[in-house]
Amino acid sequence: MTTIAVLDYGSGNLRSVERALVRTGANVIVTPHERIALEADGLVVPGVGAFAACMKGLLAVHGERIIDRRLAGGRPVLGICVGMQVMFTRGVEHGVNTPGLAQWPGVVDALQAPVLPHMGWNTVTPATGSVLFEGVEGERFYFVHSFGVRSWQFEQQAQRLAPPLVSWCEYGSPFLAAVENGPLSATQFHPEKSGDAGARLLANWVASVRKS
Repeated sequence: MTTIAVLDYGSGNLRSVERALVRTGANVIVTPHERIALEADGLVVPGVGAFAACMKGLLAVHGERIIDRRLAGGRPVLGICVGMQVMFTRGVEHGVNTPGLAQWPGVVDALQAPVLPHMGWNTVTPATGSVLFEGVEGERFYFVHSFGVRSWQFEQQAQRLAPPLVSWCEYGSPFLAAVENGPLSATQFHPEKSGDAGARLLANWVASVRKS
C-alpha cells in the first residue's frame, strides 16, 4: 500500500486532507517527524493562513530540509494552498516580505481583483498533458485566498528535463492554479474541499506516486 505523509507543522486542514487521501486507498500518516516524512512514498504539504506564519512553522520542523531531500531524490511532494505558495521565492503580504523555499522562481502577492478574498468555486485551465487534471479538465475547484502567484518565469536548467506543466485560473486577473514539475506538484485550490473533482485529482496524484 502506498504511504502518504501529511506534514504537520501547525498549519493546514490536516484532518480534511487526511480523510481525502484515505479515500484514495493510501495509507496516510499525519506527522511532524522528519524521518517519517522522508521515508513515505509521497509527502503532502498543506497550508492555510499567512505566508510568514507557514514558513515559520515549516522551518521549525525542518520542512525546508525534508522537501529539499525528497526532491533531490525524485520523491513526490504535493503542496496545497499556502503549501503551494511557500514553494516560491518569496511572499509579500501586508508589507511583510518573507523568503520562501525557492523551489520555483516567483513572488506571492495580492491578487488583482475588486473583492478579496477569492472564495468559492472556479474552473481551471489545465496544462496540456496534466496528470493531476486527467478526467477533471472542465470541473470546478474550491479556492479561498487573497494572495497568489500572478506570473510564471522559469528557465530550464537542462534540456533533458521536461518543462513544468502550469495550470491557470482567473479572478480579476490570471494567477497560477497548479504546477506540476517532476516530483514537485502543487495546487492553489483545496482539492480536499473540492468534492468529486478534488477526490479524482488526489487519486491521480497518488496513482503517480505509486508509479514513481
